[in-house]
Amino acid sequence: MGLAIGTRLDALATWFEQIGWAKLEKLVLVLTTCFLILWAVNLVAKAVRRAVGGAGTGVTTEAERRAKTLGSVLKNAARVLVVAFFVLMTLQEFGVNIQPLLAGSAVAGVALGFGAQTLVKDIIAGFFMLMENQFGVGDIISVDDKHTGTVEKMTLRITLIRDLEGKAHYLPNGTINQVVVLSKDYARALVDIEIHNDQDADHVMDVLRSIGVELLADFPETVLEATDVRGIEVMNATGFTIRTLTKTAPGSQWEVARELRRRILIRFKLEGISMPLPQRVVWTKRGHPSGIDPCD
Repeated sequence: MGLAIGTRLDALATWFEQIGWAKLEKLVLVLTTCFLILWAVNLVAKAVRRAVGGAGTGVTTEAERRAKTLGSVLKNAARVLVVAFFVLMTLQEFGVNIQPLLAGSAVAGVALGFGAQTLVKDIIAGFFMLMENQFGVGDIISVDDKHTGTVEKMTLRITLIRDLEGKAHYLPNGTINQVVVLSKDYARALVDIEIHNDQDADHVMDVLRSIGVELLADFPETVLEATDVRGIEVMNATGFTIRTLTKTAPGSQWEVARELRRRILIRFKLEGISMPLPQRVVWTKRGHPSGIDPCD
């Protein structure tokens, strides 16, 4: 028994001296390469987190979540590739023919690519949306002029927005072509006011400016600047339209516009400023189709 064990140990030592150490060196080199790849991917994931969060601006919870999503996707993909690379190289070093495996995986990859083109497109589009920080959860967006609402969820595959009626729209990222962000950095509340022709335009604009100053003082968190009265935008037979713009916090433009209209109505009543009323001219023709006036 001891003789058999000694013979096997001698054979193992001989194999190590002739072949084993060279193969071990190659495996160590493969392992080192794998660790370097994972280390590089980890650095890329950190860079993605800094890019998504923004340098020196403070990272919000949602930005951190998006960054973690991107980082986890990169790390998981790198782990799969590294493990596959290590297994294939190890099999090749021990004399296993890996050409059939490579050919089979190539065929499977092509089949998967054809069958999941839409899925791959959605994931790639979602990755760049998160990477470029085009919009985030809580933003109000309009997608392709068809869907408008608040972003409630973002993944690599879909974007969930909820409209004013509470309807949830699940949009695959690959189908999103054009996005208008209605709550990026700041917004503007556009309010047009129609005034009767017999009113003094300069006086009306002064009143609107004073209302804008009061609005800024009462709502400093949502109103960023006093109302900018641009002037007369439209003129017609019954009156003229004055355009105003109010700079607001992101997503607050509709609330500020409603409050501004309410204050304008109250102030106009106090100032005696009238708005044009729709007018209709009615022509009456006396007579009867038969030619006999029924009033005669």
